[in-house]
Amino acid sequence: MTGLIVCTALGMEARAVARGLRPARDHPRVRIFRIGMGPDRAARAAALLPPAAALAVTGFGGALHDGLRPGDVLVATEVRSGGRVWPCPSAPLLAGELVRAGLPARTGPLVTAPGIVSGRARLALAREGACAVDMESAPLAEAAGGRPFAAVRVIVDTPGAPLLNPATVGGAVAARRALARVGPVLARWAAAVGPRRVLLASPRSFCAGVERAIEIVERALDRFGAPVYVRKQIVHNIHVVRGLERLGAVFVDDLAEVPEGAVTVFSAHGVAPAVREEAARRGLRVVDATCPLVAKVHAEARRFAARGDLVVLIGHAGHEEVEGVLGEVPGAGVLVEDEAGVEGLAEGPRTGRGVAYLTQTTLAADEAGRVAAAVRRRFPDAEGPRGEDICYATTNRQRAVRAVAAEADLVLVVGSANSSNALRLTEVAARSGDASRRGGAPLVRLVDGPGDVALDWLRGVRTVGLTAGASTPGSLVDAVVAALGGLGPLEVEERRVTEENVEFTLPKEVRP
Repeated sequence: MTGLIVCTALGMEARAVARGLRPARDHPRVRIFRIGMGPDRAARAAALLPPAAALAVTGFGGALHDGLRPGDVLVATEVRSGGRVWPCPSAPLLAGELVRAGLPARTGPLVTAPGIVSGRARLALAREGACAVDMESAPLAEAAGGRPFAAVRVIVDTPGAPLLNPATVGGAVAARRALARVGPVLARWAAAVGPRRVLLASPRSFCAGVERAIEIVERALDRFGAPVYVRKQIVHNIHVVRGLERLGAVFVDDLAEVPEGAVTVFSAHGVAPAVREEAARRGLRVVDATCPLVAKVHAEARRFAARGDLVVLIGHAGHEEVEGVLGEVPGAGVLVEDEAGVEGLAEGPRTGRGVAYLTQTTLAADEAGRVAAAVRRRFPDAEGPRGEDICYATTNRQRAVRAVAAEADLVLVVGSANSSNALRLTEVAARSGDASRRGGAPLVRLVDGPGDVALDWLRGVRTVGLTAGASTPGSLVDAVVAALGGLGPLEVEERRVTEENVEFTLPKEVRP
């Protein structure tokens, strides 16, 4: 069965795609068919197409609003025609690959019309939420059946520069250049097509502290009205931050950016006492969203420092949680990031001080354990925390990712690059795979969403492990699963290592 069939309406479109695929020997599984313009010709051609593992339609299209310009690329999330809808679930994967290839690509609904659309008819389609229009995609989407299907349109005309307009000539040149770069990406998309198994690590995504922090901001907006100011990111996930911004939250790096007297939320990562003092001086109405488990580490740091100990904090420099904890013990705390840092400590019992150690809550448990052991070797009387500092959610997610990494060819961790717990999941997964399979341990990648998943990672991969950091919305995991399902039959299995039922109370300022 041929790997990929690419259909275009016009000969110039077919030639542009073919030019991008030269030399042909590098893409032997791609066949290009010119099907003619309009839905009737497309339907007749679809009935005559040979079998293929995947089917794509590409070429020029018309934008339905001015947000798209000539040369921009629309990857259809769905194709609409005559009240029917054909989903294209792999669209985020394809659009992400086009962006990495340097093309201005986006996703959205595509409408197939019986003829050229202009004027009021174009405005009506735009009001229904469609992004672009063509005349061929729907019959091909119908013909695809259960096969992976993609519709990719390069914009050639816009409402401001309709198709039969001299101003469109320049747009056609830009569109043709862009179309020549679409072909190789479609070839990579087809190479990633195939049946797969997805192993979902569980627990994954939001923990109780993250859910509490987000709810605090939402309740503050509801009670006090917008804007509500949030110092730093409430949790380390850009999708969460953007969602709260849409509701009226304003994120700032410094309290100096907050108007006096304004409602201000401290993030889940905690703050140093100096920050609280500044907020009090400026009369800010503070709602504290510090995770209770982070607050526990703050309290331990104060307790150890009060009795004169040197407080050794195991963590990562620059993280907001680390800055907050060390701010509790000025002159009495020191940060160590690894075992070498322990050897560099200059203070301890020789100067008449005791030594205590604490841990950032989002570290990899195995690495933190090695550093803590190094502290105890260096200072045998060193005292650790009352109970584990690394939070239950971090530990559970690391156990769960180990369970899926042992069977996976590829492990995807969904989370933002500034999320410590998500980064630790990638490290734990890389150390946990079965190195005897497929010539080595699994490939492990951190992604912010389905658009970050490179198609080359999926080529030949039949088992994908999937998890998410504790500050990542579960909807992003669902989006990755849906996108993978657009590449072929998908079997989804869950690997659950424990149940979580932790809940934290809200601050009095936002309680019902």
